[in-house]
Amino acid sequence: MELGNISQPVYGPGPQAPGSSTPGLVRMVHGFLRLVQPNALPIDGEPSGAPPLCYLSFFLFQLLLYELGFLVCMAIGLLFIILVPLVGCCFCCCRC
Repeated sequence: MELGNISQPVYGPGPQAPGSSTPGLVRMVHGFLRLVQPNALPIDGEPSGAPPLCYLSFFLFQLLLYELGFLVCMAIGLLFIILVPLVGCCFCCCRC
């Protein structure tokens, strides 16, 4: 194994995404993720001159805004999980 020049290293290209047998599905998933969560994780941006409790509330607010798309998707999914069997039961039992 050759180490090469340690004082001036030569870097190769970055990691490449593996080839996929379903590129359409991969594009669809990445499009959905970009739609649901378009912003980067809010790591910095603390309000200056505020007490530490305010830092925590500000960070939690930013985190909830970051996760808002996933929370909406989860609420819609739970609504379907509850409503679909309930409506099916009403159609089967009542047969109006």
